[in-house]
Amino acid sequence: MKIKNLYKPFEISVLEADNYVVQEHKNTYFEMVYILDGEGTQIINNHKLAYSPNKLFLLFPQDTHGFEIKETTRFFFLQFNESYLKNQPTEWLQKLEYIFHNHNHLPGCILKNVADKQLIRALAEALVREQSRNDNNQMEVMQQLLNTIITIAARNIAMIHTSEKYHPTQSLSVLGYVHQNIYTPQALKIQKFAEHFNVSANYVSEYFKRQTGESLQQYINTYKLQLIETRLLHTSYRLNEIGAEFGLTDVSHLNKLFKKHKGVSPSEFRKKMK
Repeated sequence: MKIKNLYKPFEISVLEADNYVVQEHKNTYFEMVYILDGEGTQIINNHKLAYSPNKLFLLFPQDTHGFEIKETTRFFFLQFNESYLKNQPTEWLQKLEYIFHNHNHLPGCILKNVADKQLIRALAEALVREQSRNDNNQMEVMQQLLNTIITIAARNIAMIHTSEKYHPTQSLSVLGYVHQNIYTPQALKIQKFAEHFNVSANYVSEYFKRQTGESLQQYINTYKLQLIETRLLHTSYRLNEIGAEFGLTDVSHLNKLFKKHKGVSPSEFRKKMK
């Protein structure tokens, strides 16, 4: 299977194709694909689903994917790699991490808000126009547009995981609540959790475990550690900066929590994985 690499922090392109199959392949970078025109079938990890205009797809490194084109299709491709992620603001990176840990790696449009489909189209077209310009602010404008697309994607994935319209089971609702509030520890206190789900504070622990099979604190710690791993791998943030984001009092607290669950310190993990 063909493997594709990206040698710049990000790239955008438009491809018009007709009556052939875009062969399945793997990327070493992240990719968003927006369908400007055309119809066909999207394939991700051996799962297939029809596509049509105004659909936005999210692809991760190591996902196998391709397209079977039924009707002449114009694809807009937005690709970015780890070096791009390392230089982004904390708030934006948190939105991106939400995508990393909540997307299901299956085919299908991630835009559940209909109005956002036209907004993404406008942003995609603006990116293409901006790429043809040649002035001092070009790169800054393009990065702002790119980050806006990712922010909108995160907003829609949040809708998938918190709306009963798409996920009626209560387990996804409680997990979605944890995911959305992982950076605001006060919202994950027992009392706040009880108020949100309209249950007794004394019943919260049993309620959460009944829905997920794990205790609330166990799940919070596991999810928090996954995000910390992402931060260690994809950014150059210092340990005290990472700890502060997750409500950990100091670096020693971060070290203790990480080593307890991972067997190595954050510094050792970052060095080993790099």
